[in-house]
Amino acid sequence: MAFGIKRHELDEWKAKIDRGELAFLTHYWIDDRFPDCSTVTKVGCRDLEKLAEWGRKYGLQPEWIDKRKTDYPHFDLLGTKQAEILKQEGFENPLLKGKK
Repeated sequence: MAFGIKRHELDEWKAKIDRGELAFLTHYWIDDRFPDCSTVTKVGCRDLEKLAEWGRKYGLQPEWIDKRKTDYPHFDLLGTKQAEILKQEGFENPLLKGKK
């Protein structure tokens, strides 16, 4: 279950994806499969090759791109990998919801 994001933040994320840009959205999240994670960052892009290439820089496999149930293909970043990638991408705090 996602929470802690505003409609305009989600709309901005989708608009960036639609323009072929990499888009970051971090929000609070609860999922029993990942009890130690309270946030998730979705990194999306309409250009699947661009998204896959970005992911390879961080050891993410192209087959991990979530493109099955959404019009907005994205990687889901969790836990320490999430924190490491966001830091390398220049995000000060993952709860800034995708704003550098």
